[in-house]
Amino acid sequence: MNPVQINNIDHAQLRVSPRAGAAFGDATNQALVFPAEFEELQREFAIIFRRRETGLQAYALLGLDRDENLFLAGEHWASRYVPATLRRGPFSIGIARSEDGEAGEPMVHLDMDDPRVGDSEGLPLFLEHGGNAPYLDHMSGVLRLLYQEMEKAPAFYAALDEAELLAPVTLSIDVSEERRYTVPDVLVVDIERLAGLAGEPLERLHRSGALRLAIFAASSLGNVQQLISRKQALLGANG
Repeated sequence: MNPVQINNIDHAQLRVSPRAGAAFGDATNQALVFPAEFEELQREFAIIFRRRETGLQAYALLGLDRDENLFLAGEHWASRYVPATLRRGPFSIGIARSEDGEAGEPMVHLDMDDPRVGDSEGLPLFLEHGGNAPYLDHMSGVLRLLYQEMEKAPAFYAALDEAELLAPVTLSIDVSEERRYTVPDVLVVDIERLAGLAGEPLERLHRSGALRLAIFAASSLGNVQQLISRKQALLGANG
């Protein structure tokens, strides 16, 4: 990787292709996601949780086999929403530090080694007179979401844990009579526990906004059926 902070002088003519694909790391069966995305995610993806060494994290299920993204169609996504961790493409946030070690403002960086950077058919980053082009504004918004959510998400997950809303399960997904997939070591929002909340615990979750997000995560599990349908279509197409 070769991340470089971009500016409207050195990179005035630079274009970047928004295309996706396996070559860019999009062929993955799960994507790290954040609470601010849950409302969009729950319309298409199943949201699960995992305990990592760094704490709880949320993921969207994208496929069943290793390196499989059933929502990826060649160089494009076949979904209305793309998780921000994958949508950011070759863009990232970098934070410069002063000589005394103080952190500066987060700035947009671009991996100059990524083949999408410099694509003549890509989208411009800057307007003719130096302002940000719509594509750069969009990507800045994606990066801002990721940057803010990395700080905010732990408090949301802690609220779910405190309310004992996360249940450990092994997902069993039957694609056909002969083909079953298991997704072990995951946590999902316990719908019965969620429905049984009352009094101060319920009020606390509501005030924090965690209740709304927990409902999104719980309802998202119905999208496992869409995952099955996509897998069945793929198997049928491959004969």
